[in-house]
Amino acid sequence: MSEADRAEVSADQAKIQRDRQLIVDATKRGAAAKLWAYTRLSGPGWLQSAITLGGGSLAGSLFLGIYFGFSAMWVQPLAMILGVIMLSAIAYVTLSTGERPFDAINRHVNPVLGWGWAIATLMANLVWAMPQFSLATSSVRENLMPGVFGAAAMSVNNANIIIGVIILIVCAVVVWFYDKGSKGIQAFEIVLKIMVAVIIVCFFGVVVKMSTAGALHWGEILGGLVPNPQLLFQPAPSFGPFLDAVGSQFRGFWTDQILLEQRDVMITVTATAVGINMTFLLPYSMLRRGWDRQFRGLAVFDLATGLFVPFILATGCVVIASGSQFHARVTPGFFGEKGEAGALVKPHAKAVGQFKGLASKRVQAEVGAEAFAKLTDEQKAARIDALPAADRRMAAMLIKRDAFDLADSLKPLTGKGFSHYVFGIGVVGMAVSSIIILMLINGFVVCEMLGLPSRGLVYRLACFAPGVTGFCAPFLWSGKTQFWLAVPTSVFGMVLIPIAYITFALLMNSRSLLGERMPKGGKRILWGVLMLVAILITGFGSFWSVWSKARWYGLAGVGAFALLAVLVHFARKAKAAQT
Repeated sequence: MSEADRAEVSADQAKIQRDRQLIVDATKRGAAAKLWAYTRLSGPGWLQSAITLGGGSLAGSLFLGIYFGFSAMWVQPLAMILGVIMLSAIAYVTLSTGERPFDAINRHVNPVLGWGWAIATLMANLVWAMPQFSLATSSVRENLMPGVFGAAAMSVNNANIIIGVIILIVCAVVVWFYDKGSKGIQAFEIVLKIMVAVIIVCFFGVVVKMSTAGALHWGEILGGLVPNPQLLFQPAPSFGPFLDAVGSQFRGFWTDQILLEQRDVMITVTATAVGINMTFLLPYSMLRRGWDRQFRGLAVFDLATGLFVPFILATGCVVIASGSQFHARVTPGFFGEKGEAGALVKPHAKAVGQFKGLASKRVQAEVGAEAFAKLTDEQKAARIDALPAADRRMAAMLIKRDAFDLADSLKPLTGKGFSHYVFGIGVVGMAVSSIIILMLINGFVVCEMLGLPSRGLVYRLACFAPGVTGFCAPFLWSGKTQFWLAVPTSVFGMVLIPIAYITFALLMNSRSLLGERMPKGGKRILWGVLMLVAILITGFGSFWSVWSKARWYGLAGVGAFALLAVLVHFARKAKAAQT
């Protein structure tokens, strides 16, 4: 170790000791002093906030408002509460033992679960980076710099290449500084706090503006915080009159179309509240700061203030803004709507394609797939044009909005023109902060799997993997609604979450690891009940995702993983009995 490295380690250790003493002294002075000390020392929770307030959460919140209005306001708070419970559990274990979770799981629980957790996190990093790049490039092209990167200025692919390279460079610089020790970490966390604050202020301002103008019905909004699981099986109430208008013959068709989107959106917002990669980041970010059992109270405070509060404020405001302006409303341009200047509104090409796709499905439901396939393009177009207005309205209502449309959710605060800049800044800030965290987590994961310290060349190279997969996303998803990419990737992420939750529950009850530090009596019962509820709810979401997307093949894969874990468990017990 060089003299500079030794000096850096010594400075880090001195800081840890000062932080520990600050908590001890503040505890003696009372609750107010402890609260102030916790506020000064918070950090890992803000890292969690930076990743959860990313493109997935933004897109999920926007589409939650579009498809549910205010009736599903309860989904994200519930998902975050479950996530905070499990993050608090892993924080308790990590800070009580000081052991690195990956190694602790392999030794004290089951190596299949340990490696499954690590590999699932690795997969989630690579997949979840894709919608972040997709959203960021879309917002730069359509909101921030349409004159430079828009379709009229250059091809979409060329614009995506230039924007993607810039994003990669920015993220790489930040990751480089993060690897430079405590000063780099502090600078990074300050930048993240600013990004999160800007995001919250943007959408909070919209809600305040609309509220003061009397455009919001707070009774309905607060009523949406009451859990209503029936929304998994029936459309949001606001769709009722429009479904009635199409008649009984095709009501079932449009109901199925709505439920298909609603379920995916509910799974998306659940998966993006606390993803499996966040469960890997938290313990290592705490250990890297030198936290131990004296920091357990700070860890819970940090999750509550740095993660839960910003998440609920930001996502809640986004749902309110999008729900009030887009829910149960047709996409303009299909019924002769006129703009502010009196000219006819022309729908975006992507919107036209989606409208034709939905209308074609409706025609197929009437004439049959075989007969529809025999129609010429002109005949198909004629059948679509001949659809009743109620069916055409449903098709226009279910079109997925993209960046240009969704920016209008900020119009009440900023006006139409400036709203695109504010929205674009918010989206890019969310996406870039998430990409950075995904890169950092990937470095942690790879180094843990290889048994290497999370520093140096290998760590930095591993960090770049999500950047590469993310850079490719706009090209792989070309021609489609860029914001919607967050939905299928999050459904995939939902499949992986129970692996982490079940693992943490077993870790929390590992006597060989915790010993006397294991919670006792009522605390242990409370922990057990809370974790069981989290496992059951996320397990249901995971099962639904697997069954809806992969059917028996997906269930076979889950069963094979569970069987392998059971076999290894009994093999380890047999080996321990022999020794």
